[in-house]
Amino acid sequence: MSEHAAIDEGFYSRQLYVLGHDAMQMMAAARVLIAGLGGLGVEIAKNVVLSGVGVVTVQDEEHTRWTDLSSQFFLKESHLGQNRATCSVQELSALNPHVRVTAHTGPLDEDLLKKFEVVVLTDSSLDDQMRFGDFCHSHQIKFIVADTRGLCGQLFCDFGERFEVLDQTEEMPASAMIQGNPGRVDCTDDQPHGFPNGTKVSFSDVHGMTELNSIDPVEITVLSPQSFSICDTSAFSEYKRGGLVTEVKQPCVLNFKTISETLLDYSLLQTTDYGKIARIETLHLAFQALHIFVKTKQRLPHIWSQSDANELLDVVRELNKSAKLEQLDEDAVRNLSYTAQGDLAPINAFIGGLAAQEVIKACSRKFIPLQQWLCFDALECLPQGKSEFADSSFSTGTRYAGQIAVFGPAFQEKLQRQKYLLVGAGAIGCELLKNFALIGLGSGEGHITVTDMDFIERSNLNRQFLFRSQDIGKPKSEVAARAVREMNPQMKITAHLNRMDPDSEEVYGYDFFEDLDGVAAALDNVEARVYLDGRCIQHQKPLLEGGTQGTKGSTLVVVPLLTESYGPATSNSNDAIPLCTLKNFPHHIKHTLQWARDQFEGLFKQTPENVNLFLRDLQFVDQTLGRGDAEALHVLGAVSDSLEGMTSGGQSPANFEDCVRWARCKWESLYNNDICQLLHCFPPNQVTPTGLQFWTGSKRCPHPLTFDPNNVTHMGYVVAAANLYGQIYGIPGTRDVNYIRGILETVSVPPFTPNSSLRIHLTDAEMQDNENEKSRLEELKGKLASPSLRSSAMRMYPIDFEKDDDRNFHMDYIVAASNLRAENYDIPAADHLQSKGIVGRIIPAIATTTAAVAGLMCVELYKLIMGQRDISSYRTASINLAVQYLVMSQPCLPPHFKVSNSSLSIILGCFRAGEAQTYPCLLLCLHKLSEFKVTVVQRKKKGSFSPHWIRLT
Repeated sequence: MSEHAAIDEGFYSRQLYVLGHDAMQMMAAARVLIAGLGGLGVEIAKNVVLSGVGVVTVQDEEHTRWTDLSSQFFLKESHLGQNRATCSVQELSALNPHVRVTAHTGPLDEDLLKKFEVVVLTDSSLDDQMRFGDFCHSHQIKFIVADTRGLCGQLFCDFGERFEVLDQTEEMPASAMIQGNPGRVDCTDDQPHGFPNGTKVSFSDVHGMTELNSIDPVEITVLSPQSFSICDTSAFSEYKRGGLVTEVKQPCVLNFKTISETLLDYSLLQTTDYGKIARIETLHLAFQALHIFVKTKQRLPHIWSQSDANELLDVVRELNKSAKLEQLDEDAVRNLSYTAQGDLAPINAFIGGLAAQEVIKACSRKFIPLQQWLCFDALECLPQGKSEFADSSFSTGTRYAGQIAVFGPAFQEKLQRQKYLLVGAGAIGCELLKNFALIGLGSGEGHITVTDMDFIERSNLNRQFLFRSQDIGKPKSEVAARAVREMNPQMKITAHLNRMDPDSEEVYGYDFFEDLDGVAAALDNVEARVYLDGRCIQHQKPLLEGGTQGTKGSTLVVVPLLTESYGPATSNSNDAIPLCTLKNFPHHIKHTLQWARDQFEGLFKQTPENVNLFLRDLQFVDQTLGRGDAEALHVLGAVSDSLEGMTSGGQSPANFEDCVRWARCKWESLYNNDICQLLHCFPPNQVTPTGLQFWTGSKRCPHPLTFDPNNVTHMGYVVAAANLYGQIYGIPGTRDVNYIRGILETVSVPPFTPNSSLRIHLTDAEMQDNENEKSRLEELKGKLASPSLRSSAMRMYPIDFEKDDDRNFHMDYIVAASNLRAENYDIPAADHLQSKGIVGRIIPAIATTTAAVAGLMCVELYKLIMGQRDISSYRTASINLAVQYLVMSQPCLPPHFKVSNSSLSIILGCFRAGEAQTYPCLLLCLHKLSEFKVTVVQRKKKGSFSPHWIRLT
């Protein structure tokens, strides 16, 4: 393994939180062959290239046809008649500079397959699948088959007779603090440990029974959510206190069969919709029958041909003599035959996202692979009853030919008349826009409006595939709109740079929404989703919503008056860390990271901002005094120190050498003096009035640090702190560690003297009991009233925290500050990447999940545009590609309420009289004679509402 530095953390930033360095390094050494570069093949290739596999070869002998433009997003009309792989390789290469992409235009053979660790077949015959599958199985080559036909798709994996998975899930190893007498382990403060039965764990920082700290991982038996038992500890030393227990992830070995052995093994067949088991089992057989049909006829079934459908059904019945399925879904077989010539971008996006994730699993040995078949269909998209068009009305001379083959020309025209709003042009937004362009949404008399206020950053390039390195710094919405216009020149799309919130309602007002046919949300925060959901309810517009977090994803379709809406935001206040924990009693790395972030904000942002406010606002001091003595003392003291030069006892530097001196003294104060003071107030052997040890449970006894200029973390803090301190005063700094080390030799650090009168707060409530600091406040008030101080002071330069710029010292400071405090409290340190993920609240992301979610959203879009009113036709989805959790279910109905005639008459009477405001909980407007559009409004705070659809009965 090469060092972690070989992985481009700036480019793979969000994906690294999903896969980790080890998996990424294994992928970077892998070689993958993807055969067939139609719509499905290019979707898989795009996701695999973005993920960072070392070498990707795309093989294809076919030449571009009109039907390819329905879903192959790297092909253009100018490519008609040219080899698909050759035309696509340049665009694929541009996705990731770390991946070598090559094209092979010759046929597949065993000599070619031998060069790769993973082989993916798309648009292949069953004979080829079995021949190459057997070859790959015998040569330890991971083998994947992906196929889509119209609204149906399937996926197969064979990773060999013995495939070791190193990490089965995306979840971080769980950990818990312990107390009590191991043998039986109890968690502190009755907190749940979160371990399933049989988990293997390791121990650290156990006092007394120190043997636990060095034993191999032990298997636990769960006794309760807060306790578990371990091995026999009777021969160990007596347990005293403390300890941390951490899950140790265990590898597992899986055995795979060849595709030939599994064709009729229905125990290996997985579905996404457990209400369709009979249909899925039938379709699994129907795909095999389709291969036989093609081999016999040398063609796919004709579009919506009843005779071909009957022939295919006969083949399925014949195959079922061996398969012995109790029930055949004959309608599903016919629909597969009718639409087999279809090529739909949303279906390819979903199956392609899943297939690419399986490639990643094969290369990295991370996450549980598919075992071994998946079959998917969205046949509920089809209109009820007989199709209105026949094969004779089908034209192949259009870029939408693959879609017209499924839905017909009238539906295609309706698609092109749609007017849609897309909010968000990030990862899901890019995938949605790609799908919109391929299906032709709004490309005729319609229109697409996309809005996103963000600008492109380098970390976006790994999953927001419409952007390239030359687009960094440009608006996402504008670049994305330009990219899809190049993909489909017929697209009519307007890019906005607006945030979707109350401030933009002059732009997105009544007339704007009334002109829309629907809205798609590709947002990354709950508040924006709730607001947009409310606007859609207000204007009776359908909403498509999707989100991802790593390998997890979800979709929601909101149909006015038919399904439940997105609903109100839920509070996450329980995640807040108590202030006393941050200040004095941290016991987890997230505590020290939040403390370090607070230090950053206080030192380099809030204090400079307060100084600037003081300089321009004569009322600043009086206004600050009105905020309470404790806060006023903190704020005014920092302002006073920042304005007074170091030679006069303040903290205003004259040069960079002063900045280094300040940083060194700040290090001493935070990591030595403050800890010594805490231990002076509460010695290590401190006992509570009830006779219990003070330093036990979640209170970890700290120890002071001694500065060492040869310690990388110690010097890292000083270098980062000195440079940041210089920045807020406009003083240039340096990264020259030797130069800074030379300055440190001249710094005199005052010795620590404990303060016996200082009170340490044990709870947040105590911290709110402000002590009387009137005399100090009066002193500060007098000093800050000096006209000379105000007139001679210079404005400062506050720093806004930016996690993704590795040159700005921000994360350097956070990581060093947090890990030093963690060392104080014997908390395991976090590296740069882990720290950035926690303190930056980074949402893990990977292109595979994004593609799959966007595909499912567009499947629901078909149903909305079809005008379906049967709720059983719609699907919400919840997926986790790490463990092949794929569940699609019917959306929930909106809440139902019974309203008496007298109450309804009163409310409607007030509404007609313009007095609806007297009923702030209910706003009514007539929708039909038999039902009402009702908006229930729950007030969270002034000016903030959460609407819902409700049908009255």
